[in-house]
Amino acid sequence: MKKRLFLAVLMMGAMTSFAQQKDYAIKSVDFTKVQLNDKFWLPRIETNRTVTIPASFARCQSTNRIQNFVNAANKTGKFLTTFPFDDTDIYKTIEGASFSLAVHPDAKLDKFVDSLVTIVAAAQEPDGYLYTARTINPAAPHSWSGKNRWEKERELSHELYNSGHLYEAASAHYLATKKKNFLNIALKNADLVCSVFGPGKLAVAPGHEIVEMGLVKLYRITGKKEYLATAKFFIDQRGHYDKYNKASKDEWKNGQYWQDDKPVTEQDEAEGHAVRAGYLYSAMADVAALTHDEALIKAVDRIWDNMVSKKMYVQGSVGAIGSGERYGDNYQLPNATAYNETCAAVANVYWNQRMFMLHGNSKYIDVLEKVLYNGLISGEGLDGKSFFYTNAMQITNGVTAGAFNSFNTKGIETTRSGWFECSCCPTNLVRLVPSIPGYIYAEKGNSLYVNLFISGNANLTVANKAVEVIQQNNYPWDGGLKFNINPKTSTTFDLLIRIPGWVRGEAIPSDLYNFEDKSAAAVTIKVNGKAITYKTQNGYALISRNWKKGDVVDVELPMAVKRVTANVNLKEDQQKIALQRGPLMYCAEWPDNNGHTSNITIGNDIQFVPQYKPELLNGVTILKSTNENKTIVAIPYYAWANRGAGEMQVWFPVK
Repeated sequence: MKKRLFLAVLMMGAMTSFAQQKDYAIKSVDFTKVQLNDKFWLPRIETNRTVTIPASFARCQSTNRIQNFVNAANKTGKFLTTFPFDDTDIYKTIEGASFSLAVHPDAKLDKFVDSLVTIVAAAQEPDGYLYTARTINPAAPHSWSGKNRWEKERELSHELYNSGHLYEAASAHYLATKKKNFLNIALKNADLVCSVFGPGKLAVAPGHEIVEMGLVKLYRITGKKEYLATAKFFIDQRGHYDKYNKASKDEWKNGQYWQDDKPVTEQDEAEGHAVRAGYLYSAMADVAALTHDEALIKAVDRIWDNMVSKKMYVQGSVGAIGSGERYGDNYQLPNATAYNETCAAVANVYWNQRMFMLHGNSKYIDVLEKVLYNGLISGEGLDGKSFFYTNAMQITNGVTAGAFNSFNTKGIETTRSGWFECSCCPTNLVRLVPSIPGYIYAEKGNSLYVNLFISGNANLTVANKAVEVIQQNNYPWDGGLKFNINPKTSTTFDLLIRIPGWVRGEAIPSDLYNFEDKSAAAVTIKVNGKAITYKTQNGYALISRNWKKGDVVDVELPMAVKRVTANVNLKEDQQKIALQRGPLMYCAEWPDNNGHTSNITIGNDIQFVPQYKPELLNGVTILKSTNENKTIVAIPYYAWANRGAGEMQVWFPVK
C-alpha cells in the first residue's frame, strides 16, 4: 500500500512539475468534488450505475467481446465479433464503471473490473501491442487489419483507436481507484506506440482519432513528454492522404472523411466522419493548451465557428449525412434523412468543454448544454438499456404506430435497440453520463465559473481557499436558481454565473437559428435577498465580493416558450418553426397528437402553455396549445420514442 501511494504521489508530482507549466488557463472542477441531489441528472446517473453499466458488461460477455481477449491470450480460436474496434466497448464500459466507483464505492463492481483487467493484461503481447483482431491469429488477422501491424492504420484497422480508448479507460480507472493494474497495461502500449511513431519513424494520421486525447490523458498523469509529443505528431500528420491513397471518385472520400485532406492548421470546416472529427478537434484543443500553439488554436476556432454557424441541427446534433456518418456541406442539414450519431454528440460535448477552457466564453457552454439536454440524451431510452445510434429529426411515414419497424424506409431509426453490431454509442454514453457533474464548475485564479445548473453540493478551492457551493433549483423545468456560498473563512473572489444564450435572445451562437423574438429577458440577481447591479463578462454575470459563510445568491432566468426560425440557407426549414423552452428543444410525438404529427401546422397567433406532468416520461414539462379546437402537445425532444414507434416532428409549418 505504501509503495502504491508513493508511486501515485511521484506520478502526480511529475505532472505538477512539468505538465502543469502550460495548460488550460481555466480548470474544470473534478466530478468527484460535486455531489448531486437533483431530479434530472442524478436519476440518470443512478440508472447508468444500476442498469446501463451491468447491461453493457453483460452484452460484452454475450456478444463475445470479452471472449476475444481470452482467445488472444490463449492464441486459439477465432475473432468472434464483427469489427476490429469491438475491444473498445469493454474499455469504455470500464471507464464508465471507474467514474461510478470514484463516487459510489462498490466492492463487487471493483472486483469484476479487476477480473476484466486481468483478462485484458493476458491478451497484451510482450512488447505492449494490444489488438485482439490480430493477436488471436497473426497469420490471418481481421480483413481490415492488414498483414502487418499498423499498415492499415490510416484506413480501417483502428489499432490506434483501440489504444486511445484503452488510455482513456485506464486513466479513469487509475484516478478513481489509485490502482495501477490497468494503467500499467496502457503505459506499456503507449510506450510501444511512441517507439513506433514519430519523427524519423513511422508516420501516419490515425484513421479514427482518439489516441491523441488518450495520450494527453497519460501525459497529464505521468508528465512523460513523449506522450504529448506523439499526440501532437499524430495531429501534424494530417494533410497527406493523397500521398498514401489513390484519389476516389467521391470527393468526400479524398481525405475529408478522415479529416486528412489538408494539414489541420489549414482546415476551416468541420468535415468528414463526425465522431472522428470531434475527437480530433478535442485533441487539437488539448495540445494547443499544453504547447501554446497559436496556429492550432486559430484552426480549431475556425472549425468551431463553421460547425456552429453552418453544420449543427437545432437540437444540437451534428453529422447530418448517413453515408460516411459525416458532416455535410455548409447548410446541408436535411430533416428526413438526418443521421446525427449519438457518438458525435458525445464528441461534441468533449470539444465544447475544451473550447470553454481555452477561451472562457459562455457560448461554448451554451452549445454544450444544448447538446447535453437534447441531441445526446435522446440517444438513450428512459430505461437505461435501449439506445439510438442515430437521432432523427422527423418520422413521417404516415402509417399507424403498429406498422413501424426499427428502421423506416429512409434508414432512420424509429425505435431504440438494446445493442448494435457496432455498439459504440451505448458504451460511449456509459462513460459520459457519470462524468456530467464535472461540467458544472470551473476555476481560474480567484474566479469560480458556474456553467451548468444542477442541484447539489460542491467542495471547491477558489483562490487557494476552501469553498462549499450548494445549488438548489428545479432546472431545466424552472429558471429559479439558488446558490449558497460557504467559504471556510471569508474570502474575496469573482463568482461568474452563466446567463444562457436562450435568456439573452440567442438561439445559438451564430445566425444559423434565431428566435422570432430576439429580445433579451431581464435577469434578476439577488445577494442575501437584495437585488444587485452586476457586470457581464463573456456571457457571465460577474459578482465580485468578499464572500462569507451563509451568503445566498438568487438568480431568476425567465423561461418563456420561444419560436425558433432557421437561416434562409436551410431551405427545408423555411416557413417553419421549432419550439424551445429553457435549454430544451421540443417535438410533437404521435401518442399526444391523435396518432400523427406530420399534419400539424402552427398559426402565428398560437400560444403554448407549459404544464408539468410528473407521471409522464419520468416527469416532463409539456407545451400545450389549442389550434382551431385542436390540441397540440409537444414534449422534450430527448424523451421521444419511449412509448412505441410512430410519427415525430421537430419543425412545424407555419400557416
